[in-house]
Amino acid sequence: MRELSLNVMDVVQNSITAGAALITIAACESTHNHELSITIDDNGKGMSPDMLEKVQSPFFSTRTTRKIGLGVPFFKMACEMTGGSFSITSTAGEGTRVKALFKTDHIDMAPLGDISETVLLLISCNPTLDFVYTRSVDAVCFTLDTRELREILGEDVPLSSSDVVLWIRDYLAEQQARLGAQGASTT
Repeated sequence: MRELSLNVMDVVQNSITAGAALITIAACESTHNHELSITIDDNGKGMSPDMLEKVQSPFFSTRTTRKIGLGVPFFKMACEMTGGSFSITSTAGEGTRVKALFKTDHIDMAPLGDISETVLLLISCNPTLDFVYTRSVDAVCFTLDTRELREILGEDVPLSSSDVVLWIRDYLAEQQARLGAQGASTT
């Protein structure tokens, strides 16, 4: 995939398919260390050790519409091509964690892409799920937690309503601009 945000979307879709009710996405960048860490945690059904090994192969998929699964293997390849590292851990009945570490000064570093729009799309298309999105560049950080939004909005206002989607978009853009002022290299 040309942008890492698309890899994030693919991995999160796996979390949704696994029945996760809470998905945490963290994209943390250290410009000094030339590193970008992307971590996705979920509280889905998790995987057995055998499944955990298989999911990293491009020739395995649990989908019935196709015989190959490229999301996790492409994400792994993208970070390893930069000299970074990849790990995936899972416990059946508890959830899964995917962590990718990228070396941002490597020639093969793919752009992060529009991670804010990716997160917005995930939230608005899955309004019954909870997402915690954290983005940081060096010492500047922000978090968007849909559980807090639900508490403020009440039960009658869905996260997919147009006014809420517009507010989330504006909030993410404002916070991303704060990060950009710090010289984020992957945005």
